[in-house]
Amino acid sequence: MNYKTDVLVIGSGIAGLFAALKISEFAEVILITKKDKTESNTNYAQGGIASVIDSNDSFEKHIQDTLIAGAGLCHRDTVEMMVKEGPERIKDLINIGTKFTEINGKFDLVKEGGHSHSRILHAKDLTGQEIERALINSVNQRSNIILLENYTAIDFLTEHNLRKNKNLTIENKNCYGVYALNSQTNEVVKIQSKATLLASGGLGQVYLHTTNPKIATGDGFAMAYRAGVKIANMEFIQFHPTALFGSSSLPEFESRSFLISEAVRGFGGILRTKDGNAFMEKYDPRKELAPRDIVARAIDNELKKRGDEFIYLDITFKDKNEIIERFPNIYNTCLRLGIDITTEFIPVVPSAHYVCGGVMVDKNAQTSLNGLYACGEVTMTGVHGANRLASNSLLEAVVYSDRAAKSIKQFLEDKRVKLPEIPDWDDSGTLTQDERVLVTHTIKEVKHTMWDYVGIVRSNQRLQRAKTRIFYLYQENESLYKKTKIYNDILEARNLIACAYIIIKSAEMRKESRGLHYTIDYPNTDDNYLSDTIIQNRTY
Repeated sequence: MNYKTDVLVIGSGIAGLFAALKISEFAEVILITKKDKTESNTNYAQGGIASVIDSNDSFEKHIQDTLIAGAGLCHRDTVEMMVKEGPERIKDLINIGTKFTEINGKFDLVKEGGHSHSRILHAKDLTGQEIERALINSVNQRSNIILLENYTAIDFLTEHNLRKNKNLTIENKNCYGVYALNSQTNEVVKIQSKATLLASGGLGQVYLHTTNPKIATGDGFAMAYRAGVKIANMEFIQFHPTALFGSSSLPEFESRSFLISEAVRGFGGILRTKDGNAFMEKYDPRKELAPRDIVARAIDNELKKRGDEFIYLDITFKDKNEIIERFPNIYNTCLRLGIDITTEFIPVVPSAHYVCGGVMVDKNAQTSLNGLYACGEVTMTGVHGANRLASNSLLEAVVYSDRAAKSIKQFLEDKRVKLPEIPDWDDSGTLTQDERVLVTHTIKEVKHTMWDYVGIVRSNQRLQRAKTRIFYLYQENESLYKKTKIYNDILEARNLIACAYIIIKSAEMRKESRGLHYTIDYPNTDDNYLSDTIIQNRTY
């Protein structure tokens, strides 16, 4: 069964859902999501959403905190835009039913690493889940939003899919939707749209250890790359300093690490080596409240220096009832592993968490491909620079989702898009899915390669070794992809390989250490590289 609609939204995190709500005010929407509608990085966001709410805070303070964390690569104009539009988008979230934690009738604003003021709104330690709940309730009430679960986007529909016009430049191409796999029926459908919004989330599963859910296989990045869309700053992978060591033994964390929120350090948590010694003051005067890249490298250095598997996060000196009240989800999850965080240290390790680069968009969320818009983690807006400030991601998502909706409305009014006759998916002559073991091992190899050679600390030699191995995996998997009937694992392997290549290529281009990109060959920051690393595939 094929579909046609005004606007196709890909992804059901905060960016996709918020945008779909806004777009549904003027157009018909189809929203596709890989699993069920609640499975996204947003759903696991514990800390909160940053915005200037307190009268003692200011836009300029939030802007400066963001610029400092971004290590010189933030685009000041986009940061300013996000910060100043933030309070209105917070009101939007509240109006659709989001319930942020309050104390005595006022928002309980907390402080996190890199912030100079308490400005993080939260819903205890399940902020993302609360925002998702409110958004999904609202989406379900809109009759002109069709939500298709268990659909994986394969590739964008452009002039490339027509027998003519295959040699058009990206500037003269248009996006007309996607081919998508119904993973329950294994049927590939064609979803055509006048405008398409990419909100597919992150790519944490490219690494062996990640806080991202299993669906975060970088599909949007890979699709955009294959379509020739401009992508930037993919070398900047944020490793969250504190994922719960050993959480993979719990069934629901089989493919990801459980996150110990930034807010725990904002609450006063102290990082300690296994012998109990605090160490962050050796690395930064802000200690545990330094930006994530600094904290993650400090932990990585301590682990390598000592040969330990994890370090500790200590909040045992805090009031027990306050700990349980503020962090009920963290408390209960740790308790299931036999750790009472009110009396025992929490074992933690860094884990791949967020990518600061992505599909390049302008202030209206427009990509370099006509008719394709993007928002959320899959994008590079210029807001995050070389390192994202804690709790700015949800804010960026709602601000750019709102702008994308307004831009799409104008696009539909101006362009009067006529959908071309793009052929249905043709898999005649392909083989059955008999070689799943090859794909499974390919995915494992990608994860290990990226973790070992393109992690928190890099070098030219490590990057070259990673690129060589990823290229071999690309050749093997692409050969299998072309002769095998489509299924979810082979799509994800293909996309993980593409993401790995883009990250490695971007890292090779940056001959300095800046923000989240640290290389032992260029340990210093070099102002000659105060620009974005842009990659564009021209073979599509």
